[in-house]
Amino acid sequence: MESRPEARQAAVIDVGSNSVRLVIYRLDGRALWTLFNEKALAGLGRDLPATGRLSPEGVETAMTALHRFRAVLDGWKAEDVTAAATAAVRDAPDGPAFLRRVKEETGLKVRVLSGEEEARYAAMGVLAGQPDAQGVVGDLGGSSLELVRLNGSGPTEGATLPLGPFALGAPRPLDIDKTRKLIDEHLAPLAQRFATSEFHAVGGAWRNLALLHMEMASYPLRVAHQYEMNRADATDVARFVARQSRSSLERMQGLSKKRFETLPYSALVLDQLIASLGVERIVISAYGVREGMLLESMSPQVQARDPLIEGCEALTAQRGLTQELGVALEAWLGQAFAKLPPVFDGRDKTLTAAACRLADLGARLHPDHRADIAFEQVLRAPIAGMTHPERAFLAAAAFARHTSSPTLPETIGIGRVLSSERRQRARALGAAVRLGCDFSGRNPRLLEKSKLTISADKLKLAAAPGWSDMLLGEQTAKRAQTLAAALKLKLDLG
Repeated sequence: MESRPEARQAAVIDVGSNSVRLVIYRLDGRALWTLFNEKALAGLGRDLPATGRLSPEGVETAMTALHRFRAVLDGWKAEDVTAAATAAVRDAPDGPAFLRRVKEETGLKVRVLSGEEEARYAAMGVLAGQPDAQGVVGDLGGSSLELVRLNGSGPTEGATLPLGPFALGAPRPLDIDKTRKLIDEHLAPLAQRFATSEFHAVGGAWRNLALLHMEMASYPLRVAHQYEMNRADATDVARFVARQSRSSLERMQGLSKKRFETLPYSALVLDQLIASLGVERIVISAYGVREGMLLESMSPQVQARDPLIEGCEALTAQRGLTQELGVALEAWLGQAFAKLPPVFDGRDKTLTAAACRLADLGARLHPDHRADIAFEQVLRAPIAGMTHPERAFLAAAAFARHTSSPTLPETIGIGRVLSSERRQRARALGAAVRLGCDFSGRNPRLLEKSKLTISADKLKLAAAPGWSDMLLGEQTAKRAQTLAAALKLKLDLG
């Protein structure tokens, strides 16, 4: 079995036009975990359209934050810290002076990303969280919008446009007609070049729009990453926010209080993008430039790994348990489940592998509560590489791995995300993992002494010659019957 790369920590300082942020990550192979996340909304680019210079107040706020970040990272190796600045520092004539001051006072060497680099890293960030993403990525910052196309193998052409809220006039109240015309003037020449049915939205402003849409729709799974909106829903929420005054936004649940002055501008940009590019589906990405830079730092071998399987494996490995069991379970039950009709187009094999990696998630939890806690952990875990229905599917499988109860927690909400057919398959998959764990005593080598097969209307569990008495006892028969019932098959045990 291929060994996992040694886990490490990496820090990224992002000096943006609106915020200055420090994020500390744990990198477990291809899986990214956020350990620490702090930002200061400095508004460096707030005055740029009017004065052509960085905001003096923003500079002081940024310096205060950077001094603190340097203290937090005291003792870190330089190669484990990445610091980058984007549009405001890139465009302002006093940007170089600001960076010199940062270097002199904090010792941090901040790299200025070009517009092309910023677009490429944003696209790589989307791929870090969703490797099969295609379409167009849009990364909206305080001063600029980066667009870049994905062609199935990585980012290709990109463009930078002055369409961030500060570039459009924030914090002044939004003049919808005037600003819409300005946005259209910038987008029109690029509309054909970046036309797409699928748009991946990167940036805190658009995540806030998604969270507001979840609130308005009473959506049960409050996870921004890979939340999807169709054209009509995204247009409705964008136009709704664009029309709101600051006082109206302040009364809404789910919105960041620091974005009241800029959010209507961000909403209007999204509205115009949808119309200009012919977008039919909007996918929110919680990953962006920072994660793209981390992905680039990984070896090609690690980059090629599946973030979902890696994340599930790491989630269990952090508890000091062996990774061999999940791999053995996948080999043991994978062929049998491959005989079943697919419930996720082209994704069933990956989801089966991920569910097997979660087999030991509840090992250190109280047995009376394992199922509920495992369900909740998987449903909310910051693991990339899965859609919301896939996330709910794995949570349901993790639940069934620890209990034969057919009633899921949050049943009504999960029913909105996961079809009855997928819920039933998740129950069967969890029951299969439970069967494999219990009859083998979680010993991967004992799994090799049996074979699980599905044919016609029958589920068969057979022990190797001479191993029946040791493997096929009362507990095994009980677990196997639960699996057969979940699959609506007859059981053949022998």
